Amino acid sequence: MTGLLLALQHADSAFPSGGFAFSNGIEGLAAIGAPLDRQGLTAAVIATIRYRWSSSDRVALARAYQAGDDLIRIGAVDRALEAATIAEPLRTGSKRNGAALLAAHVRLATPGAAELRSAIDGGQALGHLPVVQGVMWRAVGLSQADAVAMSGYATAGGLVAAAVRLGTIGAVDAQSALAAALAVVAEVSAVEPEADAGIASFAPWVDAAAARHAHGHLRLFSS
Repeated sequence: MTGLLLALQHADSAFPSGGFAFSNGIEGLAAIGAPLDRQGLTAAVIATIRYRWSSSDRVALARAYQAGDDLIRIGAVDRALEAATIAEPLRTGSKRNGAALLAAHVRLATPGAAELRSAIDGGQALGHLPVVQGVMWRAVGLSQADAVAMSGYATAGGLVAAAVRLGTIGAVDAQSALAAALAVVAEVSAVEPEADAGIASFAPWVDAAAARHAHGHLRLFSS
């Protein structure tokens, strides 16, 4: 039960990770008139899970987790994720979100947090969110499987919460979208990435919406 409670603590929206500031493309989709009702939001979140999170964030988190305290390997994972994230707002948002999460762990004195921040400050690593998650969640004692599940939950939950805050969907319908997305998280997570699997993402509609959103005059979210 300790492991479950630890996962709940670190995946909880009350944990100071800064994730509330990022819609990860949802606000951009709303701005171009994409349907974000129950059916539309479900489709958007599932597509993000399948074509971005599964092959990009999930793989980066696993690689960072497996790197342990090897900052050279961690930096290599960071740079691969940077190269695979086409939209500049999503790259910037990932690093800002990662910095916020890492700052909380530094203040909590999580083992390795200060060293990772020094590596980022020195240019050895970039501090993308999935990389920070993999390193810090390993350090607090979570299993890799739990860390992957938490990342998937945080991704799907963050997208759904952003749609609710934007007023495109009600809280009850949003839970239906989240439930459908979490089923996909479980499905894709059941298959381990190949040992030599690269980090890749193909969600052009989200990338385009996020890029357009970055130039909007009125924005609720940073990305």
